[in-house]
Amino acid sequence: MFTGIVTDVGRVRAVRDTNRDRRIEVETAYDLDTIPMGASIAHAGCCLTVVDKGEGWFAVEVSGESLAKTTLGAWREGTRVNLERPTQVGDELGGHIVSGHVDGVGEVVSVEPEGGSRRIRIRAPRPLHRFIAPKGSIAVEGVSLTVNEVEDDVFGVNIIPHTWEVTTLGELKPGCRVNLEIDMLARYLARWQETA
Repeated sequence: MFTGIVTDVGRVRAVRDTNRDRRIEVETAYDLDTIPMGASIAHAGCCLTVVDKGEGWFAVEVSGESLAKTTLGAWREGTRVNLERPTQVGDELGGHIVSGHVDGVGEVVSVEPEGGSRRIRIRAPRPLHRFIAPKGSIAVEGVSLTVNEVEDDVFGVNIIPHTWEVTTLGELKPGCRVNLEIDMLARYLARWQETA
């Protein structure tokens, strides 16, 4: 489990297709002595397993399913990536509960200044848009955010200057594709209503 609080912005240093899937190496400021092989790390909201590591970098293998259902298939050398290590018992839950399972890929519609912040409007894929509600939580590129408004399949979030500067959200422009994970409570509530 994660909380959607980004703790490092890594940089892709290599991408290589293997006979199994795709291997991606990521440069990081994390202390790699504290990250064991097989550890989970959220990459732009997608939970991946560490399969190799070296001085200042680690590697993950990405399945065809993850490449097809997330933005990871577009990553190239130099791509900056929001990273989050898993929450441990006793950690502060500063965002919201995030599983690291991307539900869909949205498209940025607009990025506008709003006071000192930025308002980003994102089009969610159908039928995922049904699970997004005003004042609910959503993870965008692995960042825990509060939904400000919803109009059909487009929702808006407000990005404060700190988040704009310490995550990859500051690089977003209209047309960018973003990983989305809906609020876990909304997912289970909707499923319960479907079966009730």
